[in-house]
Amino acid sequence: MKFSHPQADVFVPDGSAPEAALGRVTHLAIGAHQDDLEIIAHSGITHCLDHPESSAFGGVVVTNGAGSARTGPYADRTDDEMQLIRRDEQREAARLGQYAIQIQLAHPSGAVKRGDEASDVEQDLEMLLAIASPQVVYLHNPADKHDTHVGVLHRCLAAFRGMPPERRPVQMLGVEVWRGLDWMLATDKVALDDSAHPQLRRDLLAVFDSQITGGKRYDAAVEGRRAANATFNDAHSIDAADHLTWAMDLTPLVVDTDLDLADYTLSYLDRLKADVSDRIARMR
Repeated sequence: MKFSHPQADVFVPDGSAPEAALGRVTHLAIGAHQDDLEIIAHSGITHCLDHPESSAFGGVVVTNGAGSARTGPYADRTDDEMQLIRRDEQREAARLGQYAIQIQLAHPSGAVKRGDEASDVEQDLEMLLAIASPQVVYLHNPADKHDTHVGVLHRCLAAFRGMPPERRPVQMLGVEVWRGLDWMLATDKVALDDSAHPQLRRDLLAVFDSQITGGKRYDAAVEGRRAANATFNDAHSIDAADHLTWAMDLTPLVVDTDLDLADYTLSYLDRLKADVSDRIARMR
């Protein structure tokens, strides 16, 4: 595999051939930045750990991570230095989580946010998907408030829609990061149970020291959100899981390739608006 950016990085923890490793991936996460995969796809990582005979996890990070916030010991690091640090952190996460393969495409953030500059990104994704046929895919959700996340989602959607129908994912999920999905109706949410392997859950986030020590406590924030999701999931029953992540089902977008992303996303908001209006009216 030869990707368009010269700094693209392919890491296979068990040392097998990259094409073979990618070909056996059943659960694939594609994120914008280093540490996004561990936030959106813990349930997939642990499923594959627990079912190695039938499942394998693969991760793809699209951007180079150069623009991250930084302070403390990382305050004086250049963008080039941060790219190498974050690359190595993502490799360590792949080793800890026993991923089948970890690919970092190293594109600048701007290349995914502007459609006229995104052809290299989409070509790289298309090349990956010519080899991989994942059953479950974890992506950013279209209501995310981070432009790069939504840009990556657009590029991914184009690539998946370009696959032959019989090779498209069985389930495609848009997961919360830079905007929680607790606002969705209970019947619309997909619950990702992140209760398994709690020490690994913490260790995977702790790997990204350049972000945590560098000024963003993603480790504490993600753990808190997952715990809050589990507790506030249902007011009338005890918690079935102690950590949950919410996702939006994006599968219809690869079943019906004419379905508009904005219209599809806003339909969730329409249902929320109707639910709020109805409850207020009933409780008068």
